[in-house]
Amino acid sequence: MTRISAKYLFVMKRIFPLLWFGFLACFMVAAVLSGAYKQDLGFMVMPCLMAVFGFFIMKKLVWDLVDEVYDGGDFLLVKNRGEEDRVLLSNIMNVSVSTNMNPPRITLRLVVPGRFGGEVSFSPASSFTLNPFARNPIAEDLIVRVDQARSARTR
Repeated sequence: MTRISAKYLFVMKRIFPLLWFGFLACFMVAAVLSGAYKQDLGFMVMPCLMAVFGFFIMKKLVWDLVDEVYDGGDFLLVKNRGEEDRVLLSNIMNVSVSTNMNPPRITLRLVVPGRFGGEVSFSPASSFTLNPFARNPIAEDLIVRVDQARSARTR
């Protein structure tokens, strides 16, 4: 089986949030210990706003991505938090691709919901390109193969 999901997702889902919220907490502790918050309330308000903003952005864009996706030919093996689910290509209703965001994402809408729900989102493995309008080869391949599997299912 070939891994089609990005390998850096552990850093994006676990390490970056730890650094983000840890930095904000250290900043707030330093503001309290130095007494700087007494002169300007912004020393306490801005880190709180940044924490709330960061939480919602990470919840919407990063934390809903599954950890690993492997291509098994006529199925995809999806792994998230130690659990696995096998998604048949014929069970995929739609493949959505969002490449103009970081991290890029592929969302699979399922006909019959699986262990991870009716939609499975993952960040595809990508290669460097200078073309901002380049199509993702993994997404293009999945779109064609899902269409072929769906056509075979309706016969």
